[in-house]
Amino acid sequence: MKKIFLSIAIISSLFIGGCTSLDMKPISSISDANYWKSADQFDAFMTGLHTRFREHAYNFFLLGEARSDVFGDLPFGGEASQGMERFPYNTLNEENPGISNYGKFYENINQLNLMILRSSETEILTEEQKNYYLGQAYGIRAFYYFHILRSWGDAVITTEPTFTVDVSNMAKEASPAADVMTQIKADIEASINAFGSDYTIKGQKSMWSKAATLMLKGEVYLWSGKQMGGGNGDATVAKSALTDIQNNVSSLGLMEKFSDIFAYTEKGNKEIIFAFRNQLKEYDLWNGSFGGSFLPQRNYLSTYYDAATGEKFDLTKENRLGLIRLGIKKDNMDRYDDKDSRKLATLKGAYNKLEDGTLDLIGVFNYKYQGVQDAGDSRSLCDDYPIYRYADLLLMLAEAKAMLGESPAEEINAIRQRAYGENYDSETIGFPNQPNDKDINETILEERFKEFIMEGKRWYDLRRFGNEYVFEHTLAENGNTDKLLWPIDKTTLTNNPALNQTPGYKVAGAK
Repeated sequence: MKKIFLSIAIISSLFIGGCTSLDMKPISSISDANYWKSADQFDAFMTGLHTRFREHAYNFFLLGEARSDVFGDLPFGGEASQGMERFPYNTLNEENPGISNYGKFYENINQLNLMILRSSETEILTEEQKNYYLGQAYGIRAFYYFHILRSWGDAVITTEPTFTVDVSNMAKEASPAADVMTQIKADIEASINAFGSDYTIKGQKSMWSKAATLMLKGEVYLWSGKQMGGGNGDATVAKSALTDIQNNVSSLGLMEKFSDIFAYTEKGNKEIIFAFRNQLKEYDLWNGSFGGSFLPQRNYLSTYYDAATGEKFDLTKENRLGLIRLGIKKDNMDRYDDKDSRKLATLKGAYNKLEDGTLDLIGVFNYKYQGVQDAGDSRSLCDDYPIYRYADLLLMLAEAKAMLGESPAEEINAIRQRAYGENYDSETIGFPNQPNDKDINETILEERFKEFIMEGKRWYDLRRFGNEYVFEHTLAENGNTDKLLWPIDKTTLTNNPALNQTPGYKVAGAK
């Protein structure tokens, strides 16, 4: 990661300036003119883009999961939720939007626009280098816009870099969601065409690749197939994108042990397709927000019992400590079969001991990201954050097949076999033999729930399958579809008077 720090130092002069209505910090034309003189500078800029990409990981998580049925209990240790309960309670509003300024995504979109421009016109790079950078830039830009589309619907589209602030021309209207989707799909195709036949995944899976773009394509076309009228045609495109990865990246596959996917010693393992890389003494998960919002405090955890030992928590061993602001629902423990290895590798229960010696579940916290032991009795929470992994490929492929009337048994059973290990019994656990397998949508949604908790997918999954699933599984007000998108904060609306508040939310100050 020293290379990343060097890259940021090199390109810092390009990432400065005032703010436009979307906080697209303009690039200094003087600095830009003095840059782009060598292949190393292009490489440094792309590394810097990935560093900024990583800085947005927490907002990606919040947008994709915080409003879902994963959460909903208050912190069991008594911490103040400090407004984070608004996510699962779905009580966001224009005064409390949850995420402001579109997550600052437009800052990096502006830099991606610059990378695309300079890579397209340069004669310094080889064609192979140029095309790989363009493949990455178009793919990442599509990823940003896909989050914006799913979260705010209509959105401003900008594909040219901003070099100056024109105060008289700061206002820019949002484009309809259909146009945003068109831009996303165009960027995806530009990325795929630029990568060509190069399926190389660099940086130990921490750099964007053709496989990442194809995963995004599968996800995008499943969304447009179900939510934007694309139907079976889009499902066919999604299936083709996912099988393209299977056919051309033979090194990918499921890890044998579920918990190993996330182990610090297994970074870049065969299941990972793209992940945000974090390292000891370099960068913690979500820049510290994981420990600061999802792990119990030292001062009370030792008063509770651990079901694994039957004794009170030993803080010399259970030293993943922090604060809980957003509480995982303890009922989620019951959604897992005890024979499913994902249960204890994902959630940890805190118990009181009753007079008869039985344990009473008080609360639950995340156990997926274990961090690594640091000096003394402290633990550094520097786990990678997976964006795409092979299990996601299989379950999206199952979803596409189900839409097309094909059997998803092979993909679903591969996931279940890994989850249950030696406890797997095809007659009772295999698809379609579990009770909820009668409804293929619920089957896939439940399998994804168990597989991807804390990976930023559940809210988007429910939204993709349909509003009825959102209302069935979450605390969102039944039938109030307007509130399934996110409000725009009042500062952004003030800075860009051409923007309209998301339908269903009041304009700040309105009665």
